[in-house]
Amino acid sequence: MSDYKKPLPEIDEDSKPFWDAARRHEIVLHQCRECGRFAPLQYPLGGTGCLEHGDANMEWVRASGKGTLFSFVVFHQTIDPAFKDDLPYNVALIELEEGPLLLSNVVECNNEDLTIGMPLEVVFEDITEEESLPKFKPVG
Repeated sequence: MSDYKKPLPEIDEDSKPFWDAARRHEIVLHQCRECGRFAPLQYPLGGTGCLEHGDANMEWVRASGKGTLFSFVVFHQTIDPAFKDDLPYNVALIELEEGPLLLSNVVECNNEDLTIGMPLEVVFEDITEEESLPKFKPVG
């Protein structure tokens, strides 16, 4: 883990609970205490407040870690040499079972086998002693 060369997540006060949970191998979502709705886009996409009640009414709650493939792109070139050995790699938008979208990667699956709507579940890549990345793999 100590030789991880790719960019690390930029953790700030707002995203720290998300990354703390990822380190525990959990997914947490920002949910409104008033209406129960989840923020539609979860970290790292931003927009973590309630559309009706604002940021002040939000709390972090544990999610199921299940979802479906909403959209994806496969990169065949990169400008960052740290990703060169991963080519081609996917970047995926996962629609979590609870409704919000999360940007990640699908692993344990050939890029050619990715299909919109395929069921996925979270797995974690421990990249340093302090940080883990949520990734998703096909169910089954």
